[in-house]
Amino acid sequence: MPTAKKLFRINKLNVRVYNSDAELARDVAQIVQKTLDSILKVRETARVIFATGNSQLKFLDALTSFNGIDWSRITCFHLDEYLGIHAEHPSSFRYYLQEKLEKKVKPKQFNYIEGDTLEPLKECDRYTKLLNSQPIDLCLLGVGANGHLGFNEPSVADFQDSQAIKLVKLDTVNHQQQVTQGHFPNLESVPKYAFTLTIPTICSAKQILCLAPGQNKANVVKQMLQGEITKNFPASILRQQPQATLFLDGDSATLVDIGIRFDS
Repeated sequence: MPTAKKLFRINKLNVRVYNSDAELARDVAQIVQKTLDSILKVRETARVIFATGNSQLKFLDALTSFNGIDWSRITCFHLDEYLGIHAEHPSSFRYYLQEKLEKKVKPKQFNYIEGDTLEPLKECDRYTKLLNSQPIDLCLLGVGANGHLGFNEPSVADFQDSQAIKLVKLDTVNHQQQVTQGHFPNLESVPKYAFTLTIPTICSAKQILCLAPGQNKANVVKQMLQGEITKNFPASILRQQPQATLFLDGDSATLVDIGIRFDS
């Protein structure tokens, strides 16, 4: 079983550092399995929000390889989705999660944001009702190059947002990130708007696990942990969430001043 080589806390945020992204992914998968097992011992169902992106790939591979999770009792949601893209589009987050999660484990229910809706405001209302029907037990996250969580860009992030999900215009940093990561061939093909769960919705989850492996996340992680807590770098809000854990590998943790270590 993989174990973190360093564990520490910055403000209220727990941080775990691993030797490799593979060890990180497998440990997060084991934590998720144990969390779901614990919930299902006392309740009939568990509710989980899943993220997409390169940071989640090895984790989802590990999670779906486990046999001990009773997926027939788990209801799934996802963090965000482009507006104007159908579910079969290879860059759709619905497609990503169908291929890498749903088809492999067949959960009780997967509530997808319908990105190709003709009435996006009504879709926000529909998804809000689904989210608010019961508490969210677990939220999986990645963090973007500008510190975004989901599509809560610095330009639209609101730590006191009154909405559970909203429609936002994507900024140029996010557009470029989608092209750089190979999700779209060029800037012109990246959708201009997207749905995202808001910061308060993310922070309302009983447990938050944020994965940020890789050398390309080193500067992001440094600012997230050592910069100001501000909507100008949305991921910094996790430092105020005692139920949140940030998972790093040796590459993404290279610029971090470890600070207060509570185990090693």
